Amino acid sequence: MSKTFYHILLLIGLCALPLAMQAGNPDRQGEAGAYELLMMPYARSAGLSAMTSSLVTGVEAMHVNVAGMSRINKTEVLIGNSIYLQGTGIKTNAFGITQRVGKGGAFGFSLMALDFGDIPVTTTAQPEGTGADYSPSFFNLAFGYSNTFENKVSVGVLFRAISESITNVSAFGFGIDAGVQYVTGEKENFKFGISLRNIGSRMRFGGEGLSVQRPRPGRGEYPLTYETRPEGFELPSLLNLGMSYDIYFGAAHRFTVLGHFTAHSFSQDQVGGGFEYALKDFFMLRGAYRYEFGSSDEITAPVETGLSAGVAVQVPLSKTNKNSRFGIEYAYRQTRVWNGTHNFGIRFGI
Repeated sequence: MSKTFYHILLLIGLCALPLAMQAGNPDRQGEAGAYELLMMPYARSAGLSAMTSSLVTGVEAMHVNVAGMSRINKTEVLIGNSIYLQGTGIKTNAFGITQRVGKGGAFGFSLMALDFGDIPVTTTAQPEGTGADYSPSFFNLAFGYSNTFENKVSVGVLFRAISESITNVSAFGFGIDAGVQYVTGEKENFKFGISLRNIGSRMRFGGEGLSVQRPRPGRGEYPLTYETRPEGFELPSLLNLGMSYDIYFGAAHRFTVLGHFTAHSFSQDQVGGGFEYALKDFFMLRGAYRYEFGSSDEITAPVETGLSAGVAVQVPLSKTNKNSRFGIEYAYRQTRVWNGTHNFGIRFGI
């Protein structure tokens, strides 16, 4: 187990080295696309500004650190809905399931989609609208596997398919995530996590919507069709480093403190910290603060930065199985513009 862990950790470290060297470069800001991959659709991690690389488990791990996916009892189902930047009319919907297999392994599936609502179709001839509507389709599918060795070390890998399209223009790409979690301490209260996310293919838009007709020079009755060739774009790759420590007060109370650093390839780096209080894991209260370096510029500053908070309530579903639970979760993230992002979630655990 120890040799396997070190080999995987070395591999991730070598893969992360080029990313870390290029991270935080403001000259590359805005060159990536598919930024929906950085949205957190689930309330538990959203309440901690997605700074949960060291302690995330189950379905949510597929959006932060896939290594934590196997740290569940048997089965977990999670449904998430969020109001992104309240006032814009954008929502996110997510569904995920993880299932333990064998002694320490787990498979997971996750689907996330954006809802932009109905947008009026406008043209140069009818700038006020044609009377028709359209709605962009942005979604991604993820399949992951994670394995925990002796409840100390977890490793995982995830493959993701990304699709962005409107009626006549679309783009498609693939991405890979990998991660490691390490747990130690007398009560397994010290946790460390590292994850590399969104390493994959370039995406490029194509379709009939990029074609235009123009008259032939000198022969206007015979138009020519010209096809625009858009530039491709990279996925928003990043490296997460996080640690947390659990403090227990008797058998009923747990207080967790965490610190986190994120190195971005196409934007500024971020650092932050947070806490989570749990009462027998039936009631949880959490809050965090995240800061982005160079965020004093009002033009390039991130939309979501600063404070976040969340709350969760869980109840047992069985008197005999204490791990069988149903939970309702909520989180709020402060935003620089609009009226914040609200996350809602329903969790089933067996």
